[in-house]
Amino acid sequence: MRCSPLFIAACAALTLSACAKRPAPDTVAGPIASPGGAQAPAAPAPITPSPQTASLQDALAAQAGDRVYFGLDSYEISGEAMSTLQAQAAWLARNPQVRVLIAGNCDERGTREYNLALGARRAGAVRDTLVRLGVAPARMQTVSYGKERPIDAGSGEDAWSRNRNGHTVVLDLGPR
Repeated sequence: MRCSPLFIAACAALTLSACAKRPAPDTVAGPIASPGGAQAPAAPAPITPSPQTASLQDALAAQAGDRVYFGLDSYEISGEAMSTLQAQAAWLARNPQVRVLIAGNCDERGTREYNLALGARRAGAVRDTLVRLGVAPARMQTVSYGKERPIDAGSGEDAWSRNRNGHTVVLDLGPR
């Protein structure tokens, strides 16, 4: 049986249009690597700061900011986020012994798997930006917490916008 050229063209157009669409939040099957190569963990481990790292965390937050925010379903670095990351890179240059963990976070909407993947992309975007600003990759780790660790337990756009973030956490002091 021979197919008409019109039928073949229609099938090709449908196939290509299906490839161009973004998956809906509830259709992502599992974690996806971020641009920086981060993988979304199955069970994120809690961070327990030492008194010394807690003090450095306070200094980072006060002097540079320790959190950048993202738009809905996005891991693009905004102008405001870039300003914060430039300040973080400068702070890290002044504190070369500090290693950080960059945690990607999401709001409560979407599946756990989708949000873990998006959080990994957000953490990777922050890490990649800091690398471009001169921070050594060996000084940074990334993790995705997805929607598991909201900073605002509310439900609504104000809470969701606060929960869509990349959080830079002082992890430890590396080798001197």
